[in-house]
Parts: sequence; C-alpha cells; structure tokens
Amino acid sequence: MGTLLEPDQRHELLKRHRTERDGRVKDRIKAVLLRDDGYSVEQIARVLFLSDEAIRQHIDDYVRKAKLQPENGGSEPQLNTAQTFELLAHLDEQVYVDVKDICDYVRVHFSVIYSRSGMTQFLKRNGFSYHKPAPVPAKADQASQEAFVAFYERLKKKLPSSEAILFMDSVHPTHQTRMAYGWIRKGLRKELPTTSGQKRMNIIGALNLESMQLMHKEYDTINSDAIVCFLKNLEVLMPTTSVIHVVLDRARYHTCPVVMDFVKTSRIRLHYLPPYSPNLNVIERCWKIMHENVTDNRYYPTFNDFVKAILGFLNNTCPQKTRLWVDRLSDNFKILQAPTLQM
Repeated sequence: MGTLLEPDQRHELLKRHRTERDGRVKDRIKAVLLRDDGYSVEQIARVLFLSDEAIRQHIDDYVRKAKLQPENGGSEPQLNTAQTFELLAHLDEQVYVDVKDICDYVRVHFSVIYSRSGMTQFLKRNGFSYHKPAPVPAKADQASQEAFVAFYERLKKKLPSSEAILFMDSVHPTHQTRMAYGWIRKGLRKELPTTSGQKRMNIIGALNLESMQLMHKEYDTINSDAIVCFLKNLEVLMPTTSVIHVVLDRARYHTCPVVMDFVKTSRIRLHYLPPYSPNLNVIERCWKIMHENVTDNRYYPTFNDFVKAILGFLNNTCPQKTRLWVDRLSDNFKILQAPTLQM
C-alpha cells in the first residue's frame, strides 16, 4: 500500500490524537498513521497490542468511510488521575484471574463502568500482562536469609585455596509430561501426549560454583544412607580438597544422627540454609534448567527413554553448557520475604 494520507489529513489526525480521550479512537488513529508511515499490519498489531484483523478493519474503515469512532459511539468512561493511581496500586497488591473482576472492582469503588475489552486495553496501556505470579514460601524470613548470606560471604572471602564450597540438594524427576509456557500459534489448541506412569528418578547433586562442576548420583531412594554415600563420593571426587563445605537445606535426612556421625570424622562441613529459602541454594536453579531442557513440554514414551534424557543432560549437556548459564548459576542471591496476604 502506498501513502494513505494527504499532508492536511495527516495533520488533522495528529491534532485529534493529541486531544482525543477515547483510547479506542487513539488506537485507530495510530493504526492509520503507522500504516501511512509504511509499517506492516503485523508490525502495527504488535505495537498496539491488537489483532491483525482489528488493524486491517480500522485502516479499511478510515480509507472507505473516514471512520474513527467505534460502533457503540462515545468514549469509555475514564478514571481520573487519582483514581488511576489508586487502581494501579491496588492491582500491584491484588492478582486477579478474570478481568471482569477488575471491572466489578472499578464499578464498586469508582462508579465507573468498563467493558472487558476496555479494561484489557487499560491494563495493557499501563504495563500489565497476563502471566503467572512467582511463588514465594509463606514462611520465608528475610532476617534469617540475610544472616545466612552474610555468613556465606564471610566464608567465601576467607576460604583457603585448598577448600571448596558446594551447593547440594536432591531432585526427583517424574516420568510425566510437564506442561509449561511456550510460543503457540494464536487460536490453535496445542495438545501434547502425556504418560500415566508414576515412576521417578532420585538424584542427589552438588554444584561447585568455582569450577561449575556438577557432581551427581542416582539412588533407589533418598534417605540417610544415600546422603552418607553421596558425601563419601564427594570426598573421592575431590581428593585434594582439605575441607568440603556443603550448603544444603534442613531436610530430615540431612540432619539425622547417621549423617551427623559421619561428618564428625570426614572432610565434610555442613552449612544449613534457613527454613523456607530454596532461593539460597544455587543447585535449585540447576534443576530448573534441567527441566527446561529435558522435561518441559516433552513426551517420552517409556521410562527408559526418560532416564536416558535426564542422564544425558547431567552427563553431557550440563558439562558442555554450564558456562553459558553462569548468569543464572551464581551466588547473586535474591532475598525472599513472605508477601502480605490480601483477604
């Protein structure tokens, strides 16, 4: 398409855009102006957060009928500046699943009526998108996490070259298709096969941030004997390390008498994380990367195929690519604080 507008038409549209209060009309004006600038329909749709079909219709309406006003006429009721700030602050605290509930909140608190589409556009214009919130342990304690991070920094600063710090934890990947977010064509119902089996692997691992080495071993079950066996294996794998500092959580099999008795005569020194603070154990991020690369949105017809994929990642992919994930596998800890619940 060539140039849509004469200079005077473009001037009038720019002028109206500056004074127009109805966001729907402003979007129509922007669509026409951007098309006049040579942008494709798809590019305009991405910029305005509208569908390709809507952009084509807006442009066609203007070309054929000089139409900018929506069918239902009039502009949407608008919140004033103070109301907008109040609503945005409320939305930062309260997560709504359905935009209709936000419309109801605005109607009750501000006596302003919004349609679903109008509120959706309001949310997009103000930087909101529809995605999952991040889970935070309800009992996360900020002070205890800060104290541990301070201890860890002191330990790392004074650590002799003959000693090492490892982050240790277990993971239990289950032979099931893990559904995760992904890019799917709009309007397409993407279906993935799932498995009905409940078999799972039991893996203990330890990550050395200094060397980016991941040491791991599979066990039939994770218990005190498995933990002692793995700690002994660490000593074998690190024969020249005088002291092996192991950071781990307070799971029962990490703190039981059998483990305590073993470490008394070993080169292992255990350092326990505060309760409810998986954010301080770097190996948790390693397990997350493993799932992203192996299990998320992936189907394995047999448990044997599943095991091969997990071990293939741990034995081959991880050693080859760990350095690429250095920004994620770092001790740049984020302190979690249990959010205030909105009742």
